Amino acid sequence: MSSVIITISGTPGTGKTSVARILAKLMSCEVVAINKFVDEHKLSEGRDETGSKIVDVSKLRREIEKHLKNFKGCIIIEGHLAHFLRADFCVVLRCDPLVLEKRLKKKKWRKAKIRENVQAEILDVILAEALANKKIKCLLELDNTRLVPKKCAEKILRLIKKAKPHRENVQWLKKYENMMI
Repeated sequence: MSSVIITISGTPGTGKTSVARILAKLMSCEVVAINKFVDEHKLSEGRDETGSKIVDVSKLRREIEKHLKNFKGCIIIEGHLAHFLRADFCVVLRCDPLVLEKRLKKKKWRKAKIRENVQAEILDVILAEALANKKIKCLLELDNTRLVPKKCAEKILRLIKKAKPHRENVQWLKKYENMMI
């Protein structure tokens, strides 16, 4: 069996971890959580002013490639940097910024960090970065705002079976441009 690499990315709070766990069970895949991987391989270069880990994406890519070198089967790599990696399928989860804000408040994130991530979602930052990555074979963009993780994972599985790019053309900027001030 050849290997299948699936990355699941998105702004923090879009449901990456929950969806990855369920999808892994549906597909019998191994899951690699980037945050844990960064800690285990000592890839963090400190923290920025918002408290986020600083990760050299080139080093992350090299370490992930070492992990994948002799891998056979299905692997799901999840985390907000996953869209920078090589993938057969890259899933970018999207979420309505107001819902995202509520989720991050529930996680007790600081106001500045919530604002930064809500603005990143409005501006399609992760999607734009994924679209620029030439090492992604098939990009799947999903609005996960109203989907429970199980339904989202099932939808991803159906899209993977079709093996065609999928865009839901989420456009938060038109709706929430006032939140950018």
